[in-house]
Amino acid sequence: MKRHEFLRELHKVSGNRNYLEIGVNDGRSLKLSRVPTIAVDPAFKVVTEIRCDVHLVKATSDDFFARDNPLVHLKGGRHPVRNLRRGRSPLGYWRRAVLDLSFIDGMHLFEYALRDFMNIERHSDWTSVIVFDDVLPRNVDEAARDRHTGAWTGDVYKIAEILGRYRPDLLSVLVDSRPTGQLVVFGANPRNRVLRDRYDEIVAAYEVPDPQKVPEAILDRVGAVAPEVLVGAGFWRALRRARALGLGRSRGWEPLRAAVEGVVGSRL
Repeated sequence: MKRHEFLRELHKVSGNRNYLEIGVNDGRSLKLSRVPTIAVDPAFKVVTEIRCDVHLVKATSDDFFARDNPLVHLKGGRHPVRNLRRGRSPLGYWRRAVLDLSFIDGMHLFEYALRDFMNIERHSDWTSVIVFDDVLPRNVDEAARDRHTGAWTGDVYKIAEILGRYRPDLLSVLVDSRPTGQLVVFGANPRNRVLRDRYDEIVAAYEVPDPQKVPEAILDRVGAVAPEVLVGAGFWRALRRARALGLGRSRGWEPLRAAVEGVVGSRL
């Protein structure tokens, strides 16, 4: 399954009510959305028909997230919430917009992708689905930080190891989509500050000159799940239901994690 085919299926099975895309380019992935959408790229050149309510932002992702209330397009960003016990919307009671599905395909250097994740996670929760593109380079040349090939993943592949090391509370699933794989992350926690607090440490540890020493497991796609298996799994129904019911992390995350691990682990 190709990357855009996989992303199309994620739009279906995740039941996302909104969508954020970092890195628009010509709009081939953006055209898959049918929900309120924000798409960010400092130099987009959309050449395809877009069929959703979209806010195209011509800016770097760092600058976008530095804005006051960047998700305002998604039904107001912050909006009054009805007090269920009293049946009214009390003045000053607000809820931030929560991102349901996000796609990170911006600058192909791990530190940029990591910052994108950190910013997205602040606007997500445990029912959110966050996808990194280009995490399975096919050779060392594609993985170079200094681009010198046509197809280029950069060193975004390092994100899987970084999240596994610094954020074991998350569940990250490598997906063997063509041509250069994806990483799907479940269990976002906007209160977790580990990546923000240790960002400089992470960059110092993982930023090394070319040629990159890409692990054989990455090149051989060890542990990567077939995209058809992931999108065809039964846990998506539970995720959609939990989101619709507004279940808190304490009630819903561990059962979902176990369900996803059951599907992924059975295919390794």
